[in-house]
Amino acid sequence: MIPGSHRLGGASLALALCLMGSAHAGSAEGPVEDTSRIVSIGGDVTEILYELNAASKIVAVDTTSTYPASALKDKKSIGYVRALSTEGVLSMNPSVIIAGAYAGPPEVVAALKASSVPYVEVPEDPTPEGIAEKIRVIAATLGSSPDTEALTKKVAAEFDALTAQRARIKKPVRALFVLSVQNGRAIVGGNGTVADAIFRLAGAVNAAAKINGYKPLGDEAAIELAPDVIVTMSNPVPGNEPHKMLGLPVFRATPAAANKRLVEMDGNYLLNFGPRAAQAARDLMLALYPELAASAQGSGQ
Repeated sequence: MIPGSHRLGGASLALALCLMGSAHAGSAEGPVEDTSRIVSIGGDVTEILYELNAASKIVAVDTTSTYPASALKDKKSIGYVRALSTEGVLSMNPSVIIAGAYAGPPEVVAALKASSVPYVEVPEDPTPEGIAEKIRVIAATLGSSPDTEALTKKVAAEFDALTAQRARIKKPVRALFVLSVQNGRAIVGGNGTVADAIFRLAGAVNAAAKINGYKPLGDEAAIELAPDVIVTMSNPVPGNEPHKMLGLPVFRATPAAANKRLVEMDGNYLLNFGPRAAQAARDLMLALYPELAASAQGSGQ
């Protein structure tokens, strides 16, 4: 690990592709008569179901359901969230399908919605309010859960604490999220991405805010963006080597490279916007602003 870098876990090409995908329209919600056999599609969806103590009802998950670790170990897999097959999902004999709005491909989602199995689509909104809505929709599907209020309050309290900590930032850093580097060209997260949303929560300025979505970045453009720090997913795609990123020509002339500032985080943890989103934003904040971490340790917090 290079000096000044933070490594907080691993991610995969699956998540990278998921982040670049589009969302589907919403679907009907409300209690489902039979929730005894749930197929959970989406890491955030699975995490919420576990938090609501509905794990015993889950019969299958997708490969982005990496938390808790027991999900992929104990449940059958239906494959990657954006490369589902109608037969693969329905072969699990689900009584209900609960899926994130980013599930795909579209034709498979359309077929699943047209099947006799209730399909509940969880909205995707990378904000604290959006996470509360995810919890509400999933809880409503289950009918009733005594854990719903406790989970909602816990998440809200963590975001309140994050807001208080963010107020202590004196000078926001310019951060650049790099999804991947292929053939020397970096794909970066601009406005309207979940990376942009997590930067705002962590108190950072998105150096690529004038770019819409995920776009390739040329050498001159990287110099103009002048990021103070590069943020990327650890092992995001095969062939990528995050620890060598600052030495690439596209970033060599940036302040981030000059000061050897690279932050690597588990992509699912950082960008899923599930119940741990406030914790992920706080971990990113402390990596971006080491002085906050030092201050918290000094005060015994």
